[in-house]
Amino acid sequence: MGAYILIGLIALVGMLVQSKLKSKFKYYSKIPLKKGYTGAEVARMMLADNGIDDVKVVSTPGYLTDHYHPVKKTVNLSEPVYNSNSIAAVAVAAHECGHAVQHARGYKWLALRSMLVPVVQFSSNIVQWVLIAGIFLVRSFPQLLLIGILLFAATVVFSFITLPVEYDASNRAKKWLIQKGIVDQEEQKGVADALKWAARTYVVAALSSLVTLLYYLQIYNNRRN
Repeated sequence: MGAYILIGLIALVGMLVQSKLKSKFKYYSKIPLKKGYTGAEVARMMLADNGIDDVKVVSTPGYLTDHYHPVKKTVNLSEPVYNSNSIAAVAVAAHECGHAVQHARGYKWLALRSMLVPVVQFSSNIVQWVLIAGIFLVRSFPQLLLIGILLFAATVVFSFITLPVEYDASNRAKKWLIQKGIVDQEEQKGVADALKWAARTYVVAALSSLVTLLYYLQIYNNRRN
């Protein structure tokens, strides 16, 4: 029962953080950057300033769908970010370029996360079914549940490795925006606030995956005994 309560509490916190993130981005999306740069312009400037000329900045559909694709070498900005000159757009664009800079500089945590991507993709396709079957067969075939737990553990490790990657990308973004004079002192606070709430969603996701893993381990131990 305690595990259920903890999972529920973290899920609730996750929903609150997601709601706060959306409200923050909605708020900062209405505040135009004084220098008028769009997200796409800032992204291209940051890439060029870091000597990165093999990464393209492209527009992608959706809301908060922004990401850096290390294989295709693209910084994918959602339409509201790509075309907007708001504080939120600039913060997101610079953050995603922070990942491109990490890639170009050989940032170890990004390299490690990239190595785990195939493992996590494979795991996510089958882990749910392995865990369900493992729970039903735990007394007669406990090894199956253990296999499911190991597969799920890969996603937990991935979620925690993601934390330094995301925080470092935000720090690179904020540092560059300040050094280049893209944002003034007041706008710096908005950028930092928006990125702070974005990072917290990854923290909640990591904690949620860890608690879920512990829950499955508890089932494994209880059923075996």
